[in-house]
Amino acid sequence: MKVLVVGNGGREHALAWKIKQSPLVSQLYVARGNAGIWQIARKVDISPTDVNALVEFAKKEGIDLTVVGPEQPLSEGIVDAFEEAGLKIFGHRKNAAVLEASKVFAKNFMKKYGIPTAFYETFDNEDEAVDFIKKMGTPIVIKADGLAAGKGVVIAHTEEEAIETVKDMFGGRFGEASKRIVIEEFLEGEEASYIAMVDGEELVPMATSQDHKQVYDGDKGPNTGGMGAYSPAPVITAEVERQILEKIMYPTLRGMKAEGRQMRGFLYAGLMIGPKGINVLEFNVRMGDPETQPIMRRLESDLVQHILDIIDGKIKDVQPVWSNKYSIGVVMASKGYPGKYEKGFEITGIEEAEKDPDIVVFHAGTDIRDGKLVTAGGRVLTVTATGDTLKEAKEKVYRAVEKIHFEGAHYRRDIGDKGIKRLQQDL
Repeated sequence: MKVLVVGNGGREHALAWKIKQSPLVSQLYVARGNAGIWQIARKVDISPTDVNALVEFAKKEGIDLTVVGPEQPLSEGIVDAFEEAGLKIFGHRKNAAVLEASKVFAKNFMKKYGIPTAFYETFDNEDEAVDFIKKMGTPIVIKADGLAAGKGVVIAHTEEEAIETVKDMFGGRFGEASKRIVIEEFLEGEEASYIAMVDGEELVPMATSQDHKQVYDGDKGPNTGGMGAYSPAPVITAEVERQILEKIMYPTLRGMKAEGRQMRGFLYAGLMIGPKGINVLEFNVRMGDPETQPIMRRLESDLVQHILDIIDGKIKDVQPVWSNKYSIGVVMASKGYPGKYEKGFEITGIEEAEKDPDIVVFHAGTDIRDGKLVTAGGRVLTVTATGDTLKEAKEKVYRAVEKIHFEGAHYRRDIGDKGIKRLQQDL
């Protein structure tokens, strides 16, 4: 069968890498992809958000299945358009994708259905937002309502920083996305990601994982799209997972169905596990990036077969098989990310790094120029490793990272440390 992957990043490279392994797949395409995905899939030079052009391409080329990676096409109705054209596609319809596309919708939805989340208020007025900050104190969390590529969340540690952020957002920093904002209490604890494949009120959990949002070691600096992840996440014990399913995932699916927004696709709950219990920080309507990369390294069964079964209404037949190894991914980013950064620097050393069979390098912001592999985004690569222990996986991945070079490369050096510490405490 012919499969099309939609998206450009590290998540899409990991999905394409896994899809390519399926014996069901004869030809793999990507729109628009990156230099890494182009090594395993045929490039389709159509933007992931050019829905009409993608529908026409899929019809003309006889695409049997389309898998959508990023949130933007989902929020713009790519699934609705493909389904109307009689094409098989995996992802949420536009009216369900609003769970990620609007932070205001998500917070109000959680409040309505009793899904645990931080105390919050929503604002479309700067003065009222400033008054609320003065009343609440800091640290405090400020979120743009709409999609902002993972950068629309600011944890403000001082009143001055909080007020400056509000002025910045209402001043148009994220355009339409920050015309409304959510301000919520700051929750302490450990973050984790819980992702499942869902259909209606049914779900199949993916392997657990933990992302690292802040740009610098020790969870310091501004939020990014994610600087690294590992799987499984030791913070999600069997009891914690039971509570996540009982109090968050199933109530969300039931609530969305009751709202006439039935879900089918990947559902991601970004969680804070701490003194105030398990709370939802955000919902995403797709796989996480960089969580997908270590999760796909651990998936031993056929992702394409799982997706086809769900589309055909047979989610109860889906039983993923997971490696018992640990997997870790470290993001190598451009200097200046998540702020301004330069592009076009040559990347070397990937082949050397991948001589270790436990290493796979997933591309994100890469391109080919004058026959050379160059940087083309903020997050450039996710270097992944597997190991029998998380400590072993960490040691392997950083040995590989040190072999890869491009000017201004920045990466965190502490990915995996939280899990290693927690596992040692449990021994």
